[in-house]
Amino acid sequence: MSKKKPFVLRIDTEKLEAIEKWAADEFRSTNGQLEWIIDRALKQAGRGGRHKPKGKKI
Repeated sequence: MSKKKPFVLRIDTEKLEAIEKWAADEFRSTNGQLEWIIDRALKQAGRGGRHKPKGKKI
């Protein structure tokens, strides 16, 4: 289990409202949605993110 570190994020109102709606549509919290977006972006960029270890089926 990874340790979580809190931090302040400044984001414009329109983006936050869009993220909040997206999160509600997918039954996630706003924080959970932001984590999911960041994880997906990191994985797509080849810079980490949550992923299944190679060779192991989960």
